[in-house]
Amino acid sequence: MRILGISAFYHDSAAAVIENGKILSAAQEERFTRKKHDPAFPTNAVKYCLDYAGFTIDELDAIVFYDKPLLKFERLLETYYAFTPKGLRSFIMAIPVWLKEKMFLKRLIHEELAKVGPYTKRKVKLLFPEHHLSHAASAFYPSGFEKAAVVTLDGVGEWATTSICMGEGKDIKVIKELRFPHSIGLLYSAFTYFLGFRVNSGEYKLMGLAPYGNPHSEEVARFVDLIKKELVDIKEDGSTWLNQTYFNYATGLRMVKDSKWEELFGFPRRASESRLEQKHCNLAFAIQKVTEEIVFKIAEEAKRLTGAENLCLAGGVALNCVANGKLVRKNIFKNVFIQPAAGDAGGALGAALAAHHLYFGQERQVNPNKDDDMSGAYLGPEFSSLEIEKAGRKYKAKWKRYEDFDTLATKVADLISQGNAIGWFQGRMEYGPRALGNRSIIGDARNEEMQRKLNLKIKYRESFRPFAPSIMEEDMAEFFALEGKSPYMLLVADVKDERKAQLPDNYYELPLMDRLYIQRSDVPSITHIDFSARIQTVSKGTNERYWKLINSVKQQTGHGIIVNTSFNVRGEPIVCTPDDAYRCFMRTEMDYLIMGDFIFDKKEQPEWDKKDNWQEEFKLD
Repeated sequence: MRILGISAFYHDSAAAVIENGKILSAAQEERFTRKKHDPAFPTNAVKYCLDYAGFTIDELDAIVFYDKPLLKFERLLETYYAFTPKGLRSFIMAIPVWLKEKMFLKRLIHEELAKVGPYTKRKVKLLFPEHHLSHAASAFYPSGFEKAAVVTLDGVGEWATTSICMGEGKDIKVIKELRFPHSIGLLYSAFTYFLGFRVNSGEYKLMGLAPYGNPHSEEVARFVDLIKKELVDIKEDGSTWLNQTYFNYATGLRMVKDSKWEELFGFPRRASESRLEQKHCNLAFAIQKVTEEIVFKIAEEAKRLTGAENLCLAGGVALNCVANGKLVRKNIFKNVFIQPAAGDAGGALGAALAAHHLYFGQERQVNPNKDDDMSGAYLGPEFSSLEIEKAGRKYKAKWKRYEDFDTLATKVADLISQGNAIGWFQGRMEYGPRALGNRSIIGDARNEEMQRKLNLKIKYRESFRPFAPSIMEEDMAEFFALEGKSPYMLLVADVKDERKAQLPDNYYELPLMDRLYIQRSDVPSITHIDFSARIQTVSKGTNERYWKLINSVKQQTGHGIIVNTSFNVRGEPIVCTPDDAYRCFMRTEMDYLIMGDFIFDKKEQPEWDKKDNWQEEFKLD
């Protein structure tokens, strides 16, 4: 049974193909179009997924879209009716789009599929599961659990904003839902907006900013109290009630009512790119704490309702790896699996899996010898040596090829230990927002200057943002206070106490940037301001090349750990092709590029056209 899943028309469009329940290929459209969070129909991703699987559209048993557009339209109409006469302007803007595109989605899908290739329209079976069911399926079916509680948390699907489900065998049963306009995802996005970041893009920046808040300050305590007193009423089961007199997302064109938030918190909305002050950090810390409280209560309610030992998470809020790490350490559940493409991109995979098991009734085979069925999230395109050479010749590049990978790994480990920033391009591209060692920029975790260098000279992004470590799975206990594994960079934990440096007594009174560059551990470039790190454990069985590289670093330095950040500049999607990788390499101050078996030394490359400005090509996120 062959099924194509599609998510589109909101943000992070994607496609995925499965055969008999096995995941063959999956990718986001942004990687092909080079438009970050591209919401367009994923024509290029569909082409790739079908090409990799070797299927034509006519050979598919079903094409599955990740939500029900008519239910969304119902929510739109009912919401505007409930808030009449507010929101008239927003209503007038939204309705033509719905009438033109989303009310006639089947026709639009057929028109877009025709661009992929010829097919017989009458043969195509189109299915439309609900949004949160797609999320739940994306987490439960690949999890490797025979039975699990499944929690989905995001902004909003059709009506649901949070769901608790029971997954058992091939079945998923929805037990409890929270409905729009009350939403933990929209609450977090409202603070993303108020603190000057882009909604549906900057939430991870808000999470990275939160540790700069002073946990001991009266201001943080006051902000937490204001949030819980005025903005959100948190029930014991984790359900929330958002005070709509402060919010504008239901019928307006902005997330919040700026004047009321300014009056509440005592300062205006931060302008994008403006200087960050301690009050901004403290407010970010406060909403992160409130979000964690809600997530923990929802998890406890899921445990109470299901009695399950295992938990699966999906939805955009499941990308909050700080909350995830704390949830795991609470031991509410014995095991936790988080879908690596937890946001809307993962809905494409979930839609396909839901159709396979629920619509077609296909039984599920759980392999007890595998951690999960995501293949390390390495589900995107890969490129041959010939294609890498072709890209190099296009730019008159110079390179050196290594026939033996172990020799290459030793050479790259030496370059890393010398303080170089390395573009690392290998194998199949990752599915989801994290670079997991196939489309990564890497460096020495021991190097005090590496964070500054990567942020300011390569990523060209805000200096406060942290970098993640990649570490061999078997070495994690040497560095981090976390049990188990974290293969998808979705858990945050502290570095071990014995690796921490002594902080000055006045640490929390220091200016933000002064705190940033105080050495906090013996792996300073991956230790965040609060001693935490967003961990990726690397398995030899899942990504042998990346594991061997880190092992080579360990042989040379004694530390089997490196810095890993996504291979892109700010505002650019993660690179997909050798052409993308070389252009990014030359536009930045990266020192070396390793693609497959080839090393490109920046010093040996022809001069790059300075007029080729990435800031003109990619809109800042």
